[in-house]
Amino acid sequence: MTDQTQRRNIRFTVVVVLLFITVIVAGFVYRIQQPRVMSGTEMKVNGLYLHETPRNFGEISLIDHHGEVFDRSRFEGKWSLVFFGFTYCPDVCPTTMAFLDQFMAQLEGTEAEDTQVVMVSVDPARDTVEQLSQYVPYFNPDFIGVTGEFLDVHRFATALNTPFRKVPGQDENYLVDHSSNVVLINPKGDYHGFFKAPLDQAKMKVTYRSARVHWDY
Repeated sequence: MTDQTQRRNIRFTVVVVLLFITVIVAGFVYRIQQPRVMSGTEMKVNGLYLHETPRNFGEISLIDHHGEVFDRSRFEGKWSLVFFGFTYCPDVCPTTMAFLDQFMAQLEGTEAEDTQVVMVSVDPARDTVEQLSQYVPYFNPDFIGVTGEFLDVHRFATALNTPFRKVPGQDENYLVDHSSNVVLINPKGDYHGFFKAPLDQAKMKVTYRSARVHWDY
């Protein structure tokens, strides 16, 4: 073997080794840049409780803040964050709605495109379509406000394990006790789980992403 051939073989070997190292380093950098996917236990510790099998909550017949029918089909094809509140709520509701607006602002790409926020009124007697149309878009023009007959709202809330009740012994300026959890409904329109209050932006973002990844597979 000539010296020229040996040098060529050495150069080839060096190039192969360098390419191998480059691939390994690039793979490592890619992995550490990817958001970590949490296990079910980790998600629960961080406030997201998922059902082993998502639950079909049945049919609903409500109305949105545009005056259009809001039924089960409105959940299909999107991930939905559902909050039960009311427009006369003095603190928890506006705080949660502002939180969800900030949360949505952090989402990018597909996550932002196929996620919707729905506020269902637990005070349908006062939260008319007109009232919701003034309240909900204030926090985010893409949010959806929902109201309807009391029994229809109550059945829906019960199916999503979100109880509420009017505080007794008050006048027309009454309050309504309700959960401040945020329900997660998957793109099949099934009750997937819920984010337990108090909510945290960083924890909710990573648990939401993890839930989507687990469901995709």
